[in-house]
Amino acid sequence: MKRKRKEEGGGGGGGASEEGEVVWQTPLNPPERQDYILREGILASRGSEKKTDLLRECREALRCTLPLEFISHVKSRWAGKTIVDLFAHEFKGRPYEYYVSAVECGRIQVGGRVVPVSYIVKSSEKISHFVHRHEPPVTSHGVSILQKEPDVVTVCKPASIPIALSTGLLIFARNVSKADLFRQQIEGGLVQKRYIAMVVGEFPENELEVNVNINYDAREGRSTAEAGDPTCDTALLKGKAACTKFTRISTNGTHSIVLCEPVTGRTHQIRVHLQFSGHPIANDMLYLSEQRTYRSAEGMVADKAAGLSSESSVSDIRQNDKEEEPCIEFSTDPMCTNCPNLAPKGYDGSEEGLWLHCIRYSGPGWVYECLYPDWASLG
Repeated sequence: MKRKRKEEGGGGGGGASEEGEVVWQTPLNPPERQDYILREGILASRGSEKKTDLLRECREALRCTLPLEFISHVKSRWAGKTIVDLFAHEFKGRPYEYYVSAVECGRIQVGGRVVPVSYIVKSSEKISHFVHRHEPPVTSHGVSILQKEPDVVTVCKPASIPIALSTGLLIFARNVSKADLFRQQIEGGLVQKRYIAMVVGEFPENELEVNVNINYDAREGRSTAEAGDPTCDTALLKGKAACTKFTRISTNGTHSIVLCEPVTGRTHQIRVHLQFSGHPIANDMLYLSEQRTYRSAEGMVADKAAGLSSESSVSDIRQNDKEEEPCIEFSTDPMCTNCPNLAPKGYDGSEEGLWLHCIRYSGPGWVYECLYPDWASLG
């Protein structure tokens, strides 16, 4: 995110000011209160006199956050490495050149201070990474309220609400005691969930129960199924035990609508178990076996927004940064690995959320339900 800073002018203008250069917000050059104004309830940068410019800048300000500080402490196995090697080896989502530049400009710090790229980290030292982040895309559709009770509100959420990529039933407790009750029931395994999904192919007619461990890789943002060999020691499996029951509702031979009842609650459990069954969710590009891509490549909008672009290079960014006329577009940051090829955009008319929809939650003495989505009708 850039800002336009005004510098006080000298001379008899009585406090006149002139436009300063466009500068980037970084830990070494943090935002200042006078850089922004509140206009019509929206925080915007100064120097925008035209309404169209103001709207553009406000839109970008909402999409691109100020640098966020991610903090960790040096583990014993990290000690003795250079700060750049540490990040390059442990956090592989960005290229090596990015970490060199991030250390040089102060976006990576040790103990709250800027260090050279050759700095050797010591055990337990605090390391900070200031990251420019994009918000995920959001749909313009309204959120339907399903039920409103003194202690509970239920809604039919769109895919872009950042809780899960699925759509459907979402429950809000309206007070602490109700939230605590739900928490206890969930932790005690007393809450049952039902989803429907549209999957590839003709799903088996009889109920299918998948008992396969789920191993989530936070670095890649995806899970894998671990089918243990009966002759092997299950203790060697890295994933967590997971079980999902599937029942076919309908099929047209090309796709099937399937009822999904997760017994456990692992990350991407339904998506991975459907992939394991040979019938992945029909628009789930993250888990479609034949077209499997990682988060930075093709896929649903929500998956793409969470990914990193691997096509841009810091050397190209540096070269662009040397142009005589500074770029004043608020949609790009020369240090951001998302900006060049992954401008944050909303859902358009041709894009849908994941074809996975929550239709029912139930627990001791209560049931909440949601209508089926339009795609659940194969006719």
